[in-house]
Amino acid sequence: MSKINVNTWEPETGTAATLMATGDTVTVPSGATLAVASGATITNNGTATGFAAGLNSVQTFTSSGTWTRPSGVTKVIMEIQGGGGAGAGDDGTGAGVYKAVGGGGGGYAKKFLDVSAISTSTITVGAAGAASGSVGNAGGAGGDSVWSDGANTVTGSGGIGGTVNVTSALNGALGGAATGGDLNMPGGRASCDTNNAYAQSGGDAVLGAGAAALAGAGGDAGNYGGGGGGPGNADANLGGDGGIGIVIVWEYK
Repeated sequence: MSKINVNTWEPETGTAATLMATGDTVTVPSGATLAVASGATITNNGTATGFAAGLNSVQTFTSSGTWTRPSGVTKVIMEIQGGGGAGAGDDGTGAGVYKAVGGGGGGYAKKFLDVSAISTSTITVGAAGAASGSVGNAGGAGGDSVWSDGANTVTGSGGIGGTVNVTSALNGALGGAATGGDLNMPGGRASCDTNNAYAQSGGDAVLGAGAAALAGAGGDAGNYGGGGGGPGNADANLGGDGGIGIVIVWEYK
């Protein structure tokens, strides 16, 4: 095999250089650096292989735990979805006035982060808001979902539980807040229509819709971060549970 050792290889003025013949291969040894001068252009008319870049893996947390950076990963995009609030229980005495509403949706944060110097992060996944075990009581709030690595804290807060003795359309349970992200989206407010003799739906979240309105017991939010539904008016029924939170970490080399 032939070998040429040179310090600088450049074309003559005004001449386009062909440095390699068809079928030739250039190998850059492991640990070596291939530097391209400022203003230079690399044109790829073929196929480049062996470059480790782009999406490497995804870690999804539906329960609290520890995120550990995989080898070679330098950056992440995280999605932090808080848990949804639960619907309130109606005590059956509110005919003509809506008494109990659904829970608010969980807050959502999204962030791009360089994790080259971060090896682990504590992940908290917000619990679903729990409906009261008896009629006439407010629903439980959803839990906060959090990424915390010691330098960065990103939070999607849980939605508020639905309340009882509601007489105004402005009393729908509030959604959770979000902080620390590049994008911070509050959870949706639960519906509250005092002229509606049926149930009120839970608030929506970015990663899950609120439970739909039902005439009897409030529906459970079968998704991530949605609010539980409220029960039908004056039916002495329980509200529905909120949706659990979730944390998704998209990992890039």
